[in-house]
Amino acid sequence: MARLKVAVLISGRGSNLQALLAAAADPDYPAEIVRVISNEATAPGLAHAEAAGVPTEVVEHRDFKSRPGFEAALNATLIDAGAELVVLAGFMRVLTADFVDSWPDRLVNVHPSLLPAFPGAAAVRDALAAGVKVTGTTIHFVREAVDDGPILAQAAVPVLAGDDTDSLGSRIRTVEHALLPRCVARIARGGVSVVGKWVTMDDEPPAEAVLTNPAV
Repeated sequence: MARLKVAVLISGRGSNLQALLAAAADPDYPAEIVRVISNEATAPGLAHAEAAGVPTEVVEHRDFKSRPGFEAALNATLIDAGAELVVLAGFMRVLTADFVDSWPDRLVNVHPSLLPAFPGAAAVRDALAAGVKVTGTTIHFVREAVDDGPILAQAAVPVLAGDDTDSLGSRIRTVEHALLPRCVARIARGGVSVVGKWVTMDDEPPAEAVLTNPAV
């Protein structure tokens, strides 16, 4: 069976990209990373892709006078790569409805909170400021609204006494590195259905208590 062709969009360190690259290095993994694209030429994550032999591309948003122009170039790069699924792994640009609608249920985002709590770019800081005892991560299909869309899976991460954004963020990323490749694999194997805000899977879920969506 052909492997699902996945493109990954990044803006920074690319730690979730590394997790996907490691998973895809196994020939039995049902997806392959065909292109890594960054809107930042200095993103460290590009080096991870190059080390794994995955083609990279830089589409600098600052090179375009408008968001539609940037997104048109981004879309052209994705099409050229033959991407069938696009993963936003620390991609720090808000995408317009036109772009999102051109990839229906083929855009997946990773967010460091238990959505709908703490959307936005400062999710870890906001969780600490709110004094919550538990936060986590969410893998979801992308919709026009920021950090919105049907949820594939969530995993809880406790907030510990003395945590700061670095320590809490690091523990959240560790969970993301396990959860994201699992979600991409489930999509690649087929049987993922989206009805309104709910995601279901045709096959039985593996027993793993950390996942709060029983369908993953």
